[in-house]
Amino acid sequence: MMGKDIGIDLGTANVLIHIKGKGVVLDEPSVVAIDSDGKRVLAVGEEARRMVGRTPGNITAIRPLKDGVIADFEITETMLKYFIDRVGGRSWYSHPRILICAPTNITSVEQKSIREAAEHSGAKEVYLEEEPKAAAIGAGMDIFEPSGNMVVDIGGGTTDVAVLSMGDIVTASSLKVAGDKFDAAIIKYIKTKYKLLIGERTAEDIKIGIGTVHPNGRQAEMDIRGRDMVSGLPLTVTITAKEIQEALADPVSSIVTTAKSVLERTPPELSADIIDRGVILTGGGALLNGLDELLAEELHVPVLIAEDPMHCVVKGTGIMLDNLDKVLRRKF
Repeated sequence: MMGKDIGIDLGTANVLIHIKGKGVVLDEPSVVAIDSDGKRVLAVGEEARRMVGRTPGNITAIRPLKDGVIADFEITETMLKYFIDRVGGRSWYSHPRILICAPTNITSVEQKSIREAAEHSGAKEVYLEEEPKAAAIGAGMDIFEPSGNMVVDIGGGTTDVAVLSMGDIVTASSLKVAGDKFDAAIIKYIKTKYKLLIGERTAEDIKIGIGTVHPNGRQAEMDIRGRDMVSGLPLTVTITAKEIQEALADPVSSIVTTAKSVLERTPPELSADIIDRGVILTGGGALLNGLDELLAEELHVPVLIAEDPMHCVVKGTGIMLDNLDKVLRRKF
């Protein structure tokens, strides 16, 4: 029996898997819970995520990817094996071909570690592709025409900005500012303003619930609970969307600056195409309220949110697997 072709979006926040002929079969948080005494894996994915910030001393919930690259090789390998086995991607008689996505500016050492983690997970062949290319294809952009397409892919660890034409990246930039940095900025703001300590889960809930980055964005408020730094006791405070806009100003400004720099380096003919076609936002960060409006105002081009932004990269890997000869120029 032939090995299955598998596309993986190995994200800092989530791992998504596409199996040829089946579509997206897995979307789980990139978290592994281990017993720090015996280094035994206790839980992977959503079950492990529920343990973040809530575990006793002998259990550690680890996110093995940081800023889009592998921070803990062994745990990443364990996580990949678990997910691939769970979706039936490998067995004693079948070893899949795996196409895995990575940020645009990772080093050759980081590329090697991603490839080895996939190989140790049972892959027959491993292909590495750049995330913005997969995101653009998954968002329905025809990047193989001689015309300019611009994508801004905001994930958990990295934001990738790229202009594509003729099936390849013309100009691109990747920065380590994305969903995780948004959460960290919210934690810092609330700690500074209210002397209240909150965890990553609460920060993410705030970002999704009332977060906005545009002055005319949503008007909402939310009660949040944490630990008072003065008394050490639990405390509830009410925060507003306007405050979250203030908290997110710095990281969002970095993304805007990067998008501008990529546009400035784009050949004039392709820039003209982008004015006509607009910029496509993909990744979980695309759902941040007001981000499309803010980018449109700053870049002076239309900005559109992809239809299913969180699944664009993994859907793109599926399309690439169907067209391996056409799409994959490089095998690492």
